Amino acid sequence: MAVLTYLEAIRLAMLEEMERDPRVFILGEDVAAYGGAFRVTAGFLEKFGETRVIDTPISESAIVGAAIGAALMGMRPIAEMQFIDFISCAFDPLVNYAAKSRFRWGGGVSIVVRGPSGGGVHGGPFHSQNPEAYFMNVPGLKIVAPGTPTDAKGLMTAAIRDPDPVIYLEHKFLYRRIKEDVPDGEVVVPIGKARLARPGTDVSIVTYAAMLHVALEAAESAARDGIDVEVLDLRTLLPLDEEAVIATAAKTGKVLVLHEATRTGGPGGEIAAVIAERAFEYLDAPVVRMAPPDTPVPYSPPLEEYFLPNAEKVGNAIRALYDY
Repeated sequence: MAVLTYLEAIRLAMLEEMERDPRVFILGEDVAAYGGAFRVTAGFLEKFGETRVIDTPISESAIVGAAIGAALMGMRPIAEMQFIDFISCAFDPLVNYAAKSRFRWGGGVSIVVRGPSGGGVHGGPFHSQNPEAYFMNVPGLKIVAPGTPTDAKGLMTAAIRDPDPVIYLEHKFLYRRIKEDVPDGEVVVPIGKARLARPGTDVSIVTYAAMLHVALEAAESAARDGIDVEVLDLRTLLPLDEEAVIATAAKTGKVLVLHEATRTGGPGGEIAAVIAERAFEYLDAPVVRMAPPDTPVPYSPPLEEYFLPNAEKVGNAIRALYDY
C-alpha cells in the first residue's frame, strides 16, 4: 500500500500501463515538455520519449481525431484535454466517429479522453464545467468519474484497456486534496460498477466525483441527529449501474441524487427516471435532485460557493427527506 493523492493515482495508472503496453501513448497540449497544466505527466517525456508523449497544437478536434486514427491502427492513445471544458471542440469526432465505429463496422476505437473537470477552484465559466450530461445520450461511449484515489487508478487502468472510447473525468478540486492508501501493483476497477461508500438505512444519496465527499460529510452530520444515510458512489455514469441504484432505493425508500453538473437535463434526471420506473413501489418520498442552478459556473468565489452544492445544503435536503 502507498498513500497517494488523487492526481498521483491517475499519474501512476498511466505510467504503469505505458510500461506494460508499448501501444499506450499520450498526446495533448503541453503534456510533454511542460508535463501537463496540472503536472500529471511531469517526467513522462524523459521516461518514454517524444514518440509516446506528444505535444500537440491547440486543437482538441485534432487531438481526438489523431487519437481515433491511431486507435484504428492498433494503438491505445490517451488524449488529454487541458481542461475538460474544451472537449466541446472535439464533439464531432467523439460522437460521430469514435462512438459509432463499433456499430458501423465492428471495429472498436480504444481511446481515453481525459481532463480536469469541475469547480471549486474559482476557474470561471470556461474552466469549471461538468460536461458528462452531453455525452450520456451517446451510445458507444463510456463515461467514468472517480471520487477516490483508488478508483482513480483502477478506472484509468480499466479505461486504457477498454476496447471502446472512454471519457475519463478527473475532478480538479480533488487532485491534491484527497489522499488514501492505494494497493500496490495492478488495480482495476470495472467500468459500470458502482460502490457503496457508506451503508445506511434511512436515506440514500446517489452521487459521484467530488460530490461524493460532500455527501459523506453531510451523512456524518446527519448521523449525529440519528439519521442513517447511505451513500452510493456511481463511479461510472455510462453505462449506469442501474442495479446498484435500484438496490439502494429499495433499501431506504428515500433517495437524493446529487451532482455538480447543472440541473436541467443533468444525470440526476436519468437516475430519477430509472428509480421511478423500476423502484416506485419501494419509495416513501419523491426522488429529490440536488444540483447547481442552470447558469454558467461563476468566477466570483462567493457566487461559486452559492452555485455549488455543499454539505449544509445536502444536510437540509436529507432532513427534509427523512421527515417526509
